[in-house]
Amino acid sequence: MSESAVIEEVKTNPQGDVITSAPPPKADAKKGAASQRVVSPDYLMLQAPREAVFMTGSEAAKEAIRRANVDIAISYPITPQSETMQQVGYLYAEGYLKDYYRGEEEYGVMSAIAGASRAGVRCLTATAGPGLIRGMEVIASWPGGRLPSMLLIMCRVINAPLAIQPDNVELSYMLNTGGILFHAENQQDFYDYILAGFMIGEKPEVTLPVAVAVDGFFVTHARGWVSLPSADIKLPPRDCYHEAVPMMDNENPPIRISRDAPIQKSNFISYHMHASWQQEVWAAQARANKWVKRWMGSPIEVVNPTAKTIIVASGAMVSQSREAVRQASEQGIEVGLVKIKSLRPFPSQELVEAVDGADRIIVPEFNYVGWLAKEVRSAIPRTERVISGPRVFGGMTMPTELIMSYVKGRR
Repeated sequence: MSESAVIEEVKTNPQGDVITSAPPPKADAKKGAASQRVVSPDYLMLQAPREAVFMTGSEAAKEAIRRANVDIAISYPITPQSETMQQVGYLYAEGYLKDYYRGEEEYGVMSAIAGASRAGVRCLTATAGPGLIRGMEVIASWPGGRLPSMLLIMCRVINAPLAIQPDNVELSYMLNTGGILFHAENQQDFYDYILAGFMIGEKPEVTLPVAVAVDGFFVTHARGWVSLPSADIKLPPRDCYHEAVPMMDNENPPIRISRDAPIQKSNFISYHMHASWQQEVWAAQARANKWVKRWMGSPIEVVNPTAKTIIVASGAMVSQSREAVRQASEQGIEVGLVKIKSLRPFPSQELVEAVDGADRIIVPEFNYVGWLAKEVRSAIPRTERVISGPRVFGGMTMPTELIMSYVKGRR
């Protein structure tokens, strides 16, 4: 047979596009995860020597994931999440993840993460704005399935007219799914909360998905100082056989998933099963408090606790509030600040104690609906003290002067 008669086979998809594939990175015993040693979570997060590095929030997330012993990452691009997951792609190429691929869209990504978690591996994904809303049906099922996983949320506008600027109204949708939710102020928080989140969500008495949110662009694309331990250490792997619900394998068929018609259609059994399981999910969330305090110091941070006017804020709004506190001090006005780190579980008792002596509680937010002010009102006595606002939305930054106008009572 002549050489011209030999035709190389070209594979195509159903649409006729040529299928190309890249081989997975070759394992190197001296590189990537193979070069790291496993240490305890306490050592990595609380005791290991650290060095400050100036980096973006996306790079901070990358460094957390480098040390998190992640098995698989799955994502679909959406601004401003794309840069972070691009950084994760570099980690895959360097051998720090066993697998990484782009899903077909957000619903498929969140479904794939559910499957990966059921299989017992440590998994990661990220999304933003409309992408989060598109995947919400599946995300809301994760807690009921007791599926530990890590979801990074880079908050952005979801309302029409569409924009890509920071606005965290999407977190109001996340508050009542049953999962754990942290809201990072800056690049350092983004690094720390990711590592803590992996460990907290996988604790046997918790066994829940964890979401770590940041206000997109304000944190993801801006640079800040991040204290990092050495890159040659990592968290222990996921211990899936000691969680509340065993992973799915040949010995453990899928449970907690009602497939039998009598269970689904018998009102008495269905109501009882669902109600009791919802109670257990939220109880598991409350049990996470112990580990939040251990690895995040406290679910809140308090500045000037004796002040009669206290600002309560979360996320990047905390940084704006810190500046307002500083400016107020220069003008002889004492203003306190309570930073909420954990939105779920919400630190109700800690907040009540922190604002007990306050006459006015100001809650500035990067969204229209004021979801944090609602949370504060639901947690504390004497709700007439709560001033819901100021609020900016659609991606605006918060002028410190606007916060100061509330501090001075001009609102």
